Amino acid sequence: MGKTQVEIPGPLGASRRRRWAASIRRRTYPAIALMSEMVPRVFDIAASTSLLVLLSPLLLARGLWSRRQVGSVLTGTTLVGRFQVPFRRFSFAGSGRFLDLAVWLNVLRGDMALVGPRPLSQDEAAAVPLEDLVRFSVRPGLISSFAVRSRIGIAHERESAMDRDLVYGQTFKGDLGLAARSAVSSVLGGGGGPREMPPILNLFGIPVVNTTMSEAVAWVVAKASGREKKLVAFVNPDCLNIAWKNGEYRNALLEADRVLPDGIGIHLGCRMLGQALQANVNGTDMFPLLCEAAAREQLPIYLLGARPDIAQAAAENMVQRYPQLKIAGARDGYFQAEEEEAVVDAINCSGARILLVAFGAPRQELWLGRWRDRLVPPVSMGVGGLFDFYSGRIARAPVWMREMGLEWVFRLMQEPGRMWRRYVIGNPLFLFRVRQQAKNPERYALREGFERPAPSFPSEP
Repeated sequence: MGKTQVEIPGPLGASRRRRWAASIRRRTYPAIALMSEMVPRVFDIAASTSLLVLLSPLLLARGLWSRRQVGSVLTGTTLVGRFQVPFRRFSFAGSGRFLDLAVWLNVLRGDMALVGPRPLSQDEAAAVPLEDLVRFSVRPGLISSFAVRSRIGIAHERESAMDRDLVYGQTFKGDLGLAARSAVSSVLGGGGGPREMPPILNLFGIPVVNTTMSEAVAWVVAKASGREKKLVAFVNPDCLNIAWKNGEYRNALLEADRVLPDGIGIHLGCRMLGQALQANVNGTDMFPLLCEAAAREQLPIYLLGARPDIAQAAAENMVQRYPQLKIAGARDGYFQAEEEEAVVDAINCSGARILLVAFGAPRQELWLGRWRDRLVPPVSMGVGGLFDFYSGRIARAPVWMREMGLEWVFRLMQEPGRMWRRYVIGNPLFLFRVRQQAKNPERYALREGFERPAPSFPSEP
């Protein structure tokens, strides 16, 4: 009878080869960590040196002009850098163009990096929550994920939380990708200098509230806690193209208490009109934030629409994410006209304070308008196809595509047969119509009473 070999758990029982491999990993880890730190720094030095040399004639001219204007070449602003050590962020003195090119001296010196959290003032640094202080473990950057998303209007999270996520997931390859996305987002979402940011945007004569995501969520929660009935709609270029031709849908939008902007197309349209959009307040991004706030305030939500079992699956996923969330009910949108009254009765008996209807535009707005007087929930919202995303039936575009304003490309790739007309024809048609409005603004003037500022509500913390 042979001997039974007993395997001792842990490092004492490891084979010689495994112990040798573990020893090699321990010995080489400091070198690997040092290399991971050095590679981005070497790249920053190479990039800043190359740019400073390449732009040296321009920099020299800018420096001479600054000296002539104010008697000095450089000025600086004290900001908080790595390990919370203050540094001076350089810029050329005086006024005029190319003042910020001097910041590449900060990159060369090591005060800043190409990619990293935004450098903060001392007051901003003091307000960073304890759980986000890891943002100070790396050099602040010229490019941050918060800045990239802000240009497109999808920076809906707290900046320091986004900085924390950037630091924990930072890699050299990821930094290069973020820099590339920054270049694309600066073309789509920025440039052209400061623009007017009115509280109400006029798109084809339809008043669209120009607000932030946090303010919009706070508004819905406040209204859902009251008794007055409110109807909310979201519009993207496709919706506005429909409203251009469909008078009934257009009137439904005009009767809504709030119309919110959805999509990069609205952002581009505002730029063509010489205005700035505060944020892309789309329903898909709002849904989890609204569920979080509703769970905190104990406001029941009813989900109506989409295919069978989709609304229920979306509700279950949200409850799993926010256990305190109350789902008053969920049902699909496949019912006959003679069943509508029973559906409305079920909603009214559910105790829901917020009703989300996902029939797609314009059907959902027309349905809500038709039953508005009978519906009990204080807030009703048409939310399009977001239940499909949160049920898991349809994948949403990855964050890197959304950061470049290319979520519509992803949707086109998913369902080309259904989406090609909306995006390939509809998007250029929308921009063409915006151009028509820009040439003849009087023709598309808002109705009397819509020029007033929208009521503001405190943002969620």
